[in-house]
Amino acid sequence: MPVTELAETYGTPSFLLDVADLRARAARYRDAFVGAFAPLGVGVDVYYASKAFLSTAVARWVHAEGLRIDTAAHGELATAIAAGIPGADIGLHGNNKSAAEIRLALGHGVGRIVIDSLPEIELVGSIAAELGVRAPVMVRVTTGVHAGGHEFIATAHEDQKFGLSLASGAALEALERIHADDRLDLLGLHSHIGSQILDPAGFGEAARALLGLRAEFADRTGVLLPEVDLGGGFGIAYVPGEEGVDVAALAADLAGLLAAEAEALGTTLPRLSFEPGRAIVGPTMITLYTVGTVKPVVLDDGGSRLYVAVDGGMSDNIRTALYDADYHAELGSRASTAPAVTARVVGKHCESGDIVVRNVLLPADIDAGDLLAVPATGAYGRSMASNYNLIPRAGVVAVADGQAREIVRRETIEDVLALDMG
Repeated sequence: MPVTELAETYGTPSFLLDVADLRARAARYRDAFVGAFAPLGVGVDVYYASKAFLSTAVARWVHAEGLRIDTAAHGELATAIAAGIPGADIGLHGNNKSAAEIRLALGHGVGRIVIDSLPEIELVGSIAAELGVRAPVMVRVTTGVHAGGHEFIATAHEDQKFGLSLASGAALEALERIHADDRLDLLGLHSHIGSQILDPAGFGEAARALLGLRAEFADRTGVLLPEVDLGGGFGIAYVPGEEGVDVAALAADLAGLLAAEAEALGTTLPRLSFEPGRAIVGPTMITLYTVGTVKPVVLDDGGSRLYVAVDGGMSDNIRTALYDADYHAELGSRASTAPAVTARVVGKHCESGDIVVRNVLLPADIDAGDLLAVPATGAYGRSMASNYNLIPRAGVVAVADGQAREIVRRETIEDVLALDMG
């Protein structure tokens, strides 16, 4: 569908989602991991990491492709439930889960709660006892292996908020406490080493660490834990020339590595799970903007850069400011034969760091009223959106089979004012 038509119907900025592409990527991850481990007789579950982006429609689409749903907070959990996802196919993460979140999860019969701290063991146990259920739990292990595009999204080094340390012994202590607690059903171990990972070597190192801890726990208790989750963080291409993780190759490599490691430890392989989020939804969306002010700026070195301001900005894509992330942009409403010039795409917010695309070549004749498309914005765009400067958040429009519909409606000024109690 022409973006000009979508802009006229739904306005800008808008997130435009390709449904067929979303479902195909979900199926690709499912097939890659299930296929790689099937010859070893090992079962695999693939969870969609919904923090990347979630709506009831997206939850239903990925679940229809055989994925389960991983949630990290009350709103995500409630959305998965509203989408009709069975409890057994939902997991709950989070480093500071509230009693309300845990109660909702256990009340819906979720398949797993990932324990992130020692105090949480008692909290989950007490709520399970209150509800008369046995809570299925995993322990998130900080393995010391970390990877990703920015320090803030590398989530397995020691000096950070997530998980229980393998090196300090906290992870083993958590396992032993849970094993002794009749209110809890200990499923296994969980690890997440980072986000936007393009070098897959870290997954292998984390897997070795988890299998080693699993074997040690078996030696101490006689119980070989049935499940291991290696998390997500699989990287995607954001700009021309980049390549995302080859999931089929990664899955095959991990199957070989885990089989060899389990044999060396004298254990069988556990059931495995993985949690792609960005890799499924990231490339399926573009953000469509309308260009406003365009002005050349002279640089200190005597050169110039064209500043292209659009009708969104850091309120719909905070990643450039937060992580120094790279994006690309293309003129979307017309063809141009004008020479390409160095440009910076900026937003309309009252902030000098309000940058959408730091450096990109755009046609020199780009002007107010043109449409600008920024690809690969499906992950952590709408999900991290804000109302900075009290600007309403952009809607999400799903396109399939030549038809479009809004699956998350655009906010209005009336929506923003409705929250103001005077």
